[in-house]
Amino acid sequence: MNKDLQIYNTITRKKELFEPINPPFVGMYVCGPTVYSDVHLGNCRTFISFDLIFRYLSHLGYNVRYVRNITDAGHLEGDRDEGDDKFAKKAKLEQLEPMEVVQKYTLGFHDVMRTFNTLSPSIEPTATGHIAEQIEMIKDIITNGYAYEKDGTVYFDVEKYSKEFDYGKLTNRKLEDLLEGTRELGGQDEKKGRLDFALWIKAKPETLMKWPSPWGWGFPGWHIECSAMSTKYLGETFDIHGGGMDLQATHHTNEIAQSQACNHTVPVKYWMHTNMLTVNGARMSKSAGNGFLPGELFTGDHPLLERGYSPMVVRFFMAQSHYRSTLDFSNQALQAAEKGFLKLMKAGETLKKLNATTSSSVSISELKENCYAAMNDDFNSPILISHLFEAVRIINSINDGAEKINQNDLDELKFIYKTFVFDVLGFKNENTSDSGNSDLTGELIDTILNLRLEAKKNKDFVTSDKIRDILTQKGIKIKDTKDGFEWEM
Repeated sequence: MNKDLQIYNTITRKKELFEPINPPFVGMYVCGPTVYSDVHLGNCRTFISFDLIFRYLSHLGYNVRYVRNITDAGHLEGDRDEGDDKFAKKAKLEQLEPMEVVQKYTLGFHDVMRTFNTLSPSIEPTATGHIAEQIEMIKDIITNGYAYEKDGTVYFDVEKYSKEFDYGKLTNRKLEDLLEGTRELGGQDEKKGRLDFALWIKAKPETLMKWPSPWGWGFPGWHIECSAMSTKYLGETFDIHGGGMDLQATHHTNEIAQSQACNHTVPVKYWMHTNMLTVNGARMSKSAGNGFLPGELFTGDHPLLERGYSPMVVRFFMAQSHYRSTLDFSNQALQAAEKGFLKLMKAGETLKKLNATTSSSVSISELKENCYAAMNDDFNSPILISHLFEAVRIINSINDGAEKINQNDLDELKFIYKTFVFDVLGFKNENTSDSGNSDLTGELIDTILNLRLEAKKNKDFVTSDKIRDILTQKGIKIKDTKDGFEWEM
């Protein structure tokens, strides 16, 4: 197990040596989707980023319990405990039961995650499946004096909590600044303070999703579900909590307050957040008309896209940017990523065919150290990819006869490629027969090119040229070699 791993902690604003609380066990909780609509690319970036983290920690030998929740309870519009229930609103619009909405979009979310080749989390709890745990946590917070009930709704008392704890430490803001930036209560006089938030919300007569509680029929507030489920599956204190940076100011800040008020301890050792997405330099959003769904990105069916891009090209594009950096989508950037990804995959196929010699003229041990150093530096995937392209250069140089490699180094090179390209970064070759993403699979193309090779041997150049022309029209580049052929898409 590599002890040099350092990760960025949102609270301390610096990299810290990663030391799990109960080594080698690692508890990691990531806020999952609210399943009342299709998953958007911002969600995808977060889950792909934490998939990479999950993969790497597992590779290092940690026993990782990765918990990613599903928010499927009555989630109000906005973060101010007001507005319409999102699930009820969607259910009425689509003439479905609320749990039909949940099932539809949960399955759609899982389909998208499989398309991006993400691993399933260890546990994927739902908010509706943990109502009892949320109620018990709320009762404990009331008993400890940090919450109060008003007409069937329970509120967290932020100002009372702030007398003992630093409420704004996650975003490095003082309570006075937060109060100045918060509007007057305006019709919510039952709250003691402007920053107070609902732990349990009284149901209206028309509310579809509601449960009995000590305070009457209602449903949980948004924030309490994550505190209850993370405590149940990872304990009162665990290692990593993650999500998009948009969750820091409200959701994660309130999670810390709830958990500390209930359990009398700091809940999380390392907070990690992914940055936002932009499109041609502008923030991605539905209102701006520059947001697109994963399916639109794959098909190219969107006014801002020149064509579609495969799931692995998109995953590669995302990995080229550090998870804490802004990621800007553009056709030019995606097309450049596509070229890089295909180059990486082609080198992997070439690597399988390399033959060892008695000596080496390349330094594979240094390459291996650099790859681990990149990932140990706060999971720095763009630096890792730069080292992998050094591996591509070495592979092509050996294949061209310019450099030599012995068997031990060849085995190490194959280990590096498999470990970091496929196991850690989570890529897969979409041109091979097991990917299921290409009309012309690698196996079929090889068969066709072998027929062309046979035609050439028989001096049937009309057939040989016809096969070459057809494949070229399909976007397949063919290179004849002394041993046969090479191709790429």
